[in-house]
Amino acid sequence: MGSSILEHFRSYSWLKRTFLIIAVCTFLSSSFLFLTPPGKDLREYLAKTVITTQHRDWAWIFVGAERRDQMVLEMQNLTEINSVEKQDLRAVQFNKNRPLESLVKVEDISGQFWKGKKMYVYDPRTIRVVVPGKQGEGERITSMVQRTGAVAGVNGGGFNDPDGLGNGFAPIGAIMSGGNILYTDQEGSIAQHIVGFTKEGTLIIGKYTINELLKLGVTEAVSFYPRVIANGKPLITSGDGGWGRAPRTAVGQKADGTVIFIVIDGRQTHSVGATLKEVQDMFLEDGVINAGFLDGGASSEMVYNDELITKPSSRYGERRLPSAFLVFDHPDQVKVKNVWEGLTTIDPGGAYDHPDFLKEQATKKANPPKATATPKSTTSTKPESSSEAGKNGTSNPPSGSDNGTVKPSSSAKPETSPTPSPKPSPSPSTGTGNGNAGTGSGTGIGSSSPGASTSSKPSPTPTPNTSPIQGQTNNGNSTLPSPTVPPTVKTE
Repeated sequence: MGSSILEHFRSYSWLKRTFLIIAVCTFLSSSFLFLTPPGKDLREYLAKTVITTQHRDWAWIFVGAERRDQMVLEMQNLTEINSVEKQDLRAVQFNKNRPLESLVKVEDISGQFWKGKKMYVYDPRTIRVVVPGKQGEGERITSMVQRTGAVAGVNGGGFNDPDGLGNGFAPIGAIMSGGNILYTDQEGSIAQHIVGFTKEGTLIIGKYTINELLKLGVTEAVSFYPRVIANGKPLITSGDGGWGRAPRTAVGQKADGTVIFIVIDGRQTHSVGATLKEVQDMFLEDGVINAGFLDGGASSEMVYNDELITKPSSRYGERRLPSAFLVFDHPDQVKVKNVWEGLTTIDPGGAYDHPDFLKEQATKKANPPKATATPKSTTSTKPESSSEAGKNGTSNPPSGSDNGTVKPSSSAKPETSPTPSPKPSPSPSTGTGNGNAGTGSGTGIGSSSPGASTSSKPSPTPTPNTSPIQGQTNNGNSTLPSPTVPPTVKTE
């Protein structure tokens, strides 16, 4: 019977056989994914990975819209819970006997599905937050490093990233440098997700108000999450952390004060990306007692000695970013200008003004796909025939098309309306800015990456998006949730 079925199959045309094979494979894979426990786990894993990109809504394909929304809420709730515990500032006892020439060390790291870099910074007081050098657009980290004379740097906090093509100039949350508040989109009494350093060099991670940061003596800070190690305790105790695999940027600190930055490449053939738990476990192996994530996704990158040493997943290479943690030989000599000071509106950019995207579209328009003409059929004519050769055997070639090319929108530029950044004081006044994660960063919840695209519609009181970055930006890149507004599910 088996041989007769095989013979019958061989009698089919190649097209019929192809369709039959596709139908059988679809049936088997669907049965596995929807009718078995391992298939359900795989679908949820894929959904978590998609949620942390700028295309969160597509996660419904794997688990349905209702379950997708539930997963987003679960991830947001876990992030909020893990951010509550305050840090024990006495846990870090700085090693003051380290030689002065020992500033940083960079190592290659890799796992089963990823490759990346790890950078040790032995004196955390050499780390400064740096922002773009001019108003209107973010700055690539290689440019920041070269402009300021820094030794090394990684990407920092999240930002509003419309269509994954934002200009990197509309930050999310807070930015502090040299003890000055350069930007904040929340009042001083509202807690925000913070990654920063005190003037003594202690890493601070969790939810803090601007007022609390000032009392703690925090001088360098950006906004992003999630937190994964608090006072020596790992916060991911089961599963992989819930955000799938993606490019990651993270920071942790050991008890002797040493700071460790980790950057993982992702969304590429050489490196798919790491899970949150994989990064947490790497920190634990190094004896890290506090750790959390920065903007991830397409924003993730590390620069060392004026060279980009990781491979960002953005198709345009390095992204323009609103903030970075840079390492300096002489940090006290670094002056960081507040490029948001005095602005009444902030344009986050998008497809309509992204230079690389517009150049790409112009190239496609100038070189449209060539139409493939169907050759005319010819009919042989017999001497005794009076019919015209080829009369019924011709076909018109198809017309050319843009092949689905997406063109930039001509709608008005989206803007946000921040108030001037407050100056440090016990009760600082705060500005408002546009918020968006992933991711990057990108930025899904929270760059993802922990970044997600945001609506370009202006708002009098912008609220940070709940997608990670980033994107994170983020890439995405991951973005940050609003402490006062329920999470919004969008359809990065």
